Amino acid sequence: MRSDRHGFTLIEVAVALVVGALVVTVAHALFAGVADRGRALAAARRALDREMNARRWLQATFLSLDVGTDSAGSFAGHPTRVEFAAWERSADGWFERRRIALERHDEQLVATMVPGASIVLGEGMRDVALDYLLEPGAEARWVREWVSPMSAPLAVRLRLTTGAGRVDTVLVLIKARG
Repeated sequence: MRSDRHGFTLIEVAVALVVGALVVTVAHALFAGVADRGRALAAARRALDREMNARRWLQATFLSLDVGTDSAGSFAGHPTRVEFAAWERSADGWFERRRIALERHDEQLVATMVPGASIVLGEGMRDVALDYLLEPGAEARWVREWVSPMSAPLAVRLRLTTGAGRVDTVLVLIKARG
């Protein structure tokens, strides 16, 4: 007896559906993993960009420090906060003297400017410690406080401790000593 088959059996259709479902599941997991890694990479890139922009801002701000002139005000460096005047670029492209305070607020490293708005320079800060370079050379001396209406230290060292316990040290040079 000969039979002419014109279709698939139910078992063949079920096997084809199972194989297709497995292929779709594996492809979905693969593409989801690639997308997650892409998002993680983009987040890491944004964090690195923010960190590098913060360092550039710190370098430029401390290099434009203004101490010792009549209207500038003093340099007040404390173990967890520093306050000074610097020349900052305004929105119009001009430079204007601003009073700047740098300290930790709610696990953020924040620069508060008057006049102007605050800038968040770092996130996840558990601790911020500042030191001030008194003299250069092999016998360099760092002090924990510097308060002077007429002068500034040679450099400021920021030790930033993150919530993960990582300590990052940033050395910021000051151009001229008033």
